[in-house]
Amino acid sequence: MAAACRFLALTTLVFATANTQAQPYDASAWQRDYAQLKQTLERDYANLAWFASPEGGVNLPRLDRLTRQSLRAARNDGEARQAIESFVRAFKDGHLSVLPDLAPSHQAATAVTAKPFEADDAAGACATLGFLPTARMAFSLPLESLPGFHLMGDGLATVYRTGLATRTDGPTIGVIRIQNFTNRAFPASCTQGYAALKAQGAPITEKALRNAADDRWSSALAEQLSALKAAGMTALLVDVGNNNGGDDSGDRFARLLTDLPVRSARLRMVASPAAVAYADQQLQSLDAGLKSNPTIEAANALTHARDFFVTAKSRASMPCDMAWVWSRQQPWGGTGCTRLVDVGYAGGYEPSLPRGAFGDQNIAYRLSLPSSADDLWAMWTGPLYVMTDRRTFSSAEMFAAVVQDNHLGKTVGTLTGGAGCGFMNGEQVQVLTHSRMRVRMPDCMRWRADGRNETAGIAPDLPVAPTEGEDSRQLAQRLLDAVAADQRPAAATN
Repeated sequence: MAAACRFLALTTLVFATANTQAQPYDASAWQRDYAQLKQTLERDYANLAWFASPEGGVNLPRLDRLTRQSLRAARNDGEARQAIESFVRAFKDGHLSVLPDLAPSHQAATAVTAKPFEADDAAGACATLGFLPTARMAFSLPLESLPGFHLMGDGLATVYRTGLATRTDGPTIGVIRIQNFTNRAFPASCTQGYAALKAQGAPITEKALRNAADDRWSSALAEQLSALKAAGMTALLVDVGNNNGGDDSGDRFARLLTDLPVRSARLRMVASPAAVAYADQQLQSLDAGLKSNPTIEAANALTHARDFFVTAKSRASMPCDMAWVWSRQQPWGGTGCTRLVDVGYAGGYEPSLPRGAFGDQNIAYRLSLPSSADDLWAMWTGPLYVMTDRRTFSSAEMFAAVVQDNHLGKTVGTLTGGAGCGFMNGEQVQVLTHSRMRVRMPDCMRWRADGRNETAGIAPDLPVAPTEGEDSRQLAQRLLDAVAADQRPAAATN
């Protein structure tokens, strides 16, 4: 696999070089591309103001100066490309990246008809809907190879990979693996949802199967947690190591594992058409709620939310000039242009709602998305730990941050990768005019309880970092030891 990755990287580099070296090297054209990239960041990049602050950890005036020097010193397309790619990598933002080049198109793309939905074949129907093991479902550390560990769900026949670490010196630790925060990464949720529809005699359509799979994704969690509890679990460890994210279910899942109040993270978007589109989506949902004959209390809440998003939409249409970031640093949270618009919280207008709010789940979820599953909250109410590593990104960071900021449990492992919020209105790719380099950049940011951006990464409450001379099994044992040690004071007190 490593050799294949190196071959792919070499092929991409050769193609990129050939693509740009078909013409004589044009230094001024590369400098125009760099100016275009900076202007695009000023217009569309949600984290620019954060990285323009000392707290962001990137000195943008210095980075800009060094990049311009590198471009002036470049003698060919490869060196110029490397200067721009180094500039993008310096942000260390998992959602800001240069994408692989595309070959030039010499003819119009031929339309391809989608494969028909196979309602009579569970595996075929689920594959058509995109249910595939898109992430490694094994634990991010080889916990199952440790003495005293009993694998209870393999993540193949079962929706989740689960196990129980029985210890003689402390708690019995149940482990559940969430390899991605989208149910399409859990094929068994779809095939089991298909079986449930069959058993009910219900018509199997694309919409019905998607809904059944989502229901099964949650109900299977409840079942496998119940099995762990029945087997003696006294503390739960949720493994989100090597989890590259997904959708906003990272916010919802935190509520499934606690009976404590939970607030979603503050959400901001860059003042751009993406923020306008997001506000419009919220307004459409709120308007649908107002048309559903809500109670007076619910109607007032929906109206207040509607007024908020009307204001947010108007502010998203009034951007400011961000060119200052290349000449000075400005403290985060200070005054001045940031080009950021407050669009509520990661779950919607409300940071949280109580279970059964308004007596109408259809109304509640329009104000706070996690309310769509409030009947599943508090599947587990005991000690909670979240395992993270440098490959924990995006929605997985949302999950870890919500757990940490709401004091629902503790994170254990290493600092996360630092991607934070990604794309609220679909991934937008900008193409530089001369080089045809493709750059994507996030349009949103999640603001933590202490005022930091999630792109700073989620630091562990219980640090367990790899050490020299240590293999992955030894690291796995130390991580479980850290959880057990953290539980002993509580056990001694009881």
